[in-house]
Amino acid sequence: FAPINLLPEERWDRLFDVNVKGIYHCVNAAMPHFLKKHAGSIVTVSSMWGQSGASCEAAYSASKGAVIALTKALAKELGPSGIRVNCVAPGVILTDMCASVDPEILAEMGEEAPVGRNGTPEDVAKAFCYLADAEFVTGQVLPVNGGYVI
Repeated sequence: FAPINLLPEERWDRLFDVNVKGIYHCVNAAMPHFLKKHAGSIVTVSSMWGQSGASCEAAYSASKGAVIALTKALAKELGPSGIRVNCVAPGVILTDMCASVDPEILAEMGEEAPVGRNGTPEDVAKAFCYLADAEFVTGQVLPVNGGYVI
């Protein structure tokens, strides 16, 4: 969390290494198995900020936006091989990632969501399970943000 002009290049690179290059490595590790079976389901993780962008989170937003673009490209590339690729884009989920956020700000964000609360890890897990099993769904981004970003 920093304005772009105060964000060291190393932090920018680290976000892209983890959020985008990590998917590259996981997909390449799974490909031999999926291609042999001519089937598979890949579910990537983006963020609501990858869909809409967030002030003072340009690097994070850009890396998560890249995850969405990668997901869609892979869905087109791998679909003919029987491999589906989808993405979950969580919003504010009450995990360790939010531990340092002021509780009042978290409460306000929950109130701003049309469902009136922040998400839980279980909310995100249900989205993953759905996409892993949805045989006629590929190249999609499933927002799990309580309507915070519509």
